[in-house]
Amino acid sequence: MSEYTIVTAREAERFRELSAGVQTASRPVFLDHDFDHLIAPVRPSMKSRYPLIPMADYCRWHNTHGEPFDPWLRVHVRAGGQVVHPCLRAMAVSGTRQQWSAWTGMDFPGDGSYVVPHALVPVTVRGAEGCYVEPGIWVVHGLREESA
Repeated sequence: MSEYTIVTAREAERFRELSAGVQTASRPVFLDHDFDHLIAPVRPSMKSRYPLIPMADYCRWHNTHGEPFDPWLRVHVRAGGQVVHPCLRAMAVSGTRQQWSAWTGMDFPGDGSYVVPHALVPVTVRGAEGCYVEPGIWVVHGLREESA
């Protein structure tokens, strides 16, 4: 069974601060290499709580302040990024039923779609194989406009 680390709200805030700092610090490096834009394939941090919601719908959700609902998308938007559209195949993982059982600690007794903890979408099992195709969200940072 997979092990996951549970972090406190205070630790999560430190990670958000670190990720925003990395974004800020990397901007001069990209500009030095004459890039005008950074296109980031973002994995939304809370999407796994809503695995049955299509990514196209999820990326349009907003909080009460009109910002993206997802905290990681908010970090990007606050840093000047623009949510463009879903990336429907950001990552794909295939394996046998036995491998999926070992990876998830779950049984996959029949063909179908299975909601797996921490996955953004269900795992699809057909025959002896299981497949997980994880979506993401494309976010564009205009480096020159933001640095002005």
